Amino acid sequence: MNFHFTEEQELLRSAFAEFAKEEIAPNAARWDAENITPLDIMPKLGELGVLGIFVPEEYGGIGLGHTERVMALEEIARHSAGLAMMVFTHQLGMAAILDFGSEEQKKKYLPDMCAGTCICGLAVTEPGGGSDVAGQKTAAVLEGDSWVVNGRKCFITNSHCAGATVITCRTGEDEKGRGTFSTIIIEKGTEGFAPGREENKLGLRGSMTGELIMNNARVPKENLVGEVGQGNPIAMKEIGEVGRASMAAIATGILRGCLEDAVKFANERIVYGKPIAKLQAIQFHVAEIRCDYEAARLMLYRAAALKDEGKPASPEFSMAKYFATDAACRDARKCIEVMGGYGVVNEYAAGRYLRDAMGCISSGGTGEIQKLIVAGDTMRKFK
Repeated sequence: MNFHFTEEQELLRSAFAEFAKEEIAPNAARWDAENITPLDIMPKLGELGVLGIFVPEEYGGIGLGHTERVMALEEIARHSAGLAMMVFTHQLGMAAILDFGSEEQKKKYLPDMCAGTCICGLAVTEPGGGSDVAGQKTAAVLEGDSWVVNGRKCFITNSHCAGATVITCRTGEDEKGRGTFSTIIIEKGTEGFAPGREENKLGLRGSMTGELIMNNARVPKENLVGEVGQGNPIAMKEIGEVGRASMAAIATGILRGCLEDAVKFANERIVYGKPIAKLQAIQFHVAEIRCDYEAARLMLYRAAALKDEGKPASPEFSMAKYFATDAACRDARKCIEVMGGYGVVNEYAAGRYLRDAMGCISSGGTGEIQKLIVAGDTMRKFK
């Protein structure tokens, strides 16, 4: 077993960290306070190689793995979890095209997406519930050379800025009358397709989240991703691995922010003539945050390494996602407690960490869904 990054990976991590420190950290508080989605930073991330880090070079990427992808997300989320949400959802849609799309689709969409000049998204969730994928109402009917799509998606990241969105929709029924679903790419500007309301979120601000409305939207039939009826398996594979890996990485980035800020404050804050870092109660908080960060990091990168080896990793990503998001919530509170009154002043990032951590709980599947996945895998493997 190797618990260290390679020399090449460490160089990449340093490059990502430097970019985040220079381009993201100075702006993160303003993006959060003013709910700004920094679209202008996407081409910069594309030039750095972040967006297409897992995409082969022939499609505009740099051909590395998901270990490097989550490494970049952790560095981004250390300063702006909202921006990391936009990046990960962009990559989520890209992964569906890369893994299941036709050669024509890959050549058409992926180079611009890797460059950050076309933003991507993946839309599954509907008002009836995000976890009930079989209950989706959005439907598509093939008429001639076009799919005619009707329905509404909600809580979709990149809803108002994506140039192309991969959506799941009902396209038929099986022999028992249950819906079968397919996956289709809808481009911005398609007649009958438009964003609806944009949500004003508690946390993860700096990324757009809102509705997508399809009203007799006509989509070329060649925009079908994979085979007819393959939609939910496509969506569940990408959400189960790429999506949950990303949420674990974002929560791990928040945890690191909590740790570094708590330590910095504890060393600088003088009470009774000495730094509060000398107080045992403060040391306990710091120790607990450190343990959670290290555990989340190990779970995340172990799961990413499994995926890069071509092995099934969905249960491992569910464990990492559940643990890291839960830990981020409790440790953001501890960071606030270390800072005392300063912890609830928006001049400091601790309050943003807590709000962002809360936003991570339901993204990519709730904690309860993760526990069901882990329990099912555990019952099979340990019987």
